[in-house]
Amino acid sequence: MLRLWSFGTRPVLPRCRGFHTTVVSNATAEAESSSATTSQWTPNSVRTGLIARKRGMTVMWDTHGVRFPVTVLQLENCQVTANIKTVRDDQSEYHAVQVASSDKPEKATTKQMLGHFRRAGVSPKRIVKEFPVTPDAHVPVGTTLSAIHFVPGQFVDVIAKSIGKGFQGTMKRWNFKGLRASHGVSISHRSAGSIGAHQDPGRVWPGKKMAGRLGGERITTQNLVVVRVDSDLDLIYVRGCVPGVDDAHVMIRDAKKKMTQLAQHNSAKGLFEKILPRGLTGLPFPAGTKELAQVLPPVIVAPSTRVSDPFVPRE
Repeated sequence: MLRLWSFGTRPVLPRCRGFHTTVVSNATAEAESSSATTSQWTPNSVRTGLIARKRGMTVMWDTHGVRFPVTVLQLENCQVTANIKTVRDDQSEYHAVQVASSDKPEKATTKQMLGHFRRAGVSPKRIVKEFPVTPDAHVPVGTTLSAIHFVPGQFVDVIAKSIGKGFQGTMKRWNFKGLRASHGVSISHRSAGSIGAHQDPGRVWPGKKMAGRLGGERITTQNLVVVRVDSDLDLIYVRGCVPGVDDAHVMIRDAKKKMTQLAQHNSAKGLFEKILPRGLTGLPFPAGTKELAQVLPPVIVAPSTRVSDPFVPRE
């Protein structure tokens, strides 16, 4: 992929979520017309994300023999179902790509969603999400996305619902030290201790860390490195752990801090060699599709970022 970037104004990512069918059709027409012309990724471009299933964790070894943990994420027929364009009251525009994943039986799908999937030309799906993008990153409706959408060596953010652990005490929930385990304490070794002050203020301050439900919240794990991509099985290997139970749906996007914002910052300063992480020359744009995966190797592994062998003694 060639390094072709252009200077431009920094895009303003809108936050509106509502859309109308006419707006969707207009955005779809624009996406189809733009796909006819060859488009290139720029530092100001924000691509769509993907929906995957968390399959579990395993380990890998780099070229130096260093062992590190990875999480395996798998795509299940992830397809584009709509392109959204909304004009707000202040005349700013909100652009997004709606993505659906995991096939679902028609008998278990509502008639409203059946009509939505039928207009998009895709089979019924279990989960539908949308990702804010820039106006040049719309993807034609019906496109099947591939794991090659993310390049080994880049950074991604993974969003999912964390594992729920039920009602937990302060030591597990907030890492409290607890009371003494030997002398001076009677059957209160793991209690929270005092939660208030004196007659003034005479109440418990809002936000006080106390026992309660732990987990079961939307969590974003940032700046995970993609170490391997298998386009035949649609597998994405990311270094480290991601939230959620096994087989849970997770959302993957380009890392906001180490990819999107850093690229815009270095481009504005003219640091072209630091726009992308080391070894990368570009990203699939507007998305990595099945057609692109057929012309690339089925398995791509990122080289090790270590400069020296950790097992060789230093002189």
